[in-house]
Amino acid sequence: MRFEPLAPAGAWRITVEPSVDERGLFARTWCAREFAAAGIPSQFVQTSLSWNPRRGTLRGLHWQAAPHGEGKLVRCTRGRIHDVLVDLRDGSPTRLRPVELELSADGREAVWIPPGVAHGFLTLEDGCEVHYAMTVEHVAEASRGARFDDPAFGIRWPASVEVISQRDRGWPDFEPSRSAC
Repeated sequence: MRFEPLAPAGAWRITVEPSVDERGLFARTWCAREFAAAGIPSQFVQTSLSWNPRRGTLRGLHWQAAPHGEGKLVRCTRGRIHDVLVDLRDGSPTRLRPVELELSADGREAVWIPPGVAHGFLTLEDGCEVHYAMTVEHVAEASRGARFDDPAFGIRWPASVEVISQRDRGWPDFEPSRSAC
C-alpha cells in the first residue's frame, strides 16, 4: 500500500498496490503494521455502509464532538464519489480549508480522516456504496454538522446536489470563531 499525506495533518490517501494476473487482481487493503507506521490507529470498533441509489446524493459535512471524536477510514466500494475533508481543529494550519478528492471502486483507494476533521461526499454515479470503519462507536448526542455550501469552507462541488437530507440542508452556518471539536 502507498500512503500519501493530505493537507489536514494526520489525513492520508491510501492506494492499494495490486498483484494482477489472468485471474484478476489481489491487493491488501489493511495491514496493522503499515497503518500504525503512518500513525493510523490499528483498531476499529464499528463499520458502516452507505448505499446511495442516485447520482447527486450528498452526505455531510459530519463529525463527532469531543470527547467522542472519531477517526474514519472511508472507501468507495461501488461507483464514484467526490469526497471532502474539512479540518476543524483549533490551531491547525489547514483549519477550514477543504481537501477534495475522488474515490472510486475502480481506483480502490481509501482515505483516512482523523478526529476533528469533518467529512462529506457527493455521489458522481447512480448506485454508489461507501464503506466506513470508525475508531469509536457513534454517539448520536455528539453528532455535528455543517452545510455543504457553507461559505466558511468554499467547497467546489463538481455537480449539482439532487438528493440531500433535511438535516444536512438545515445545518446553521459554521462559526469559525468557535471550536467545533
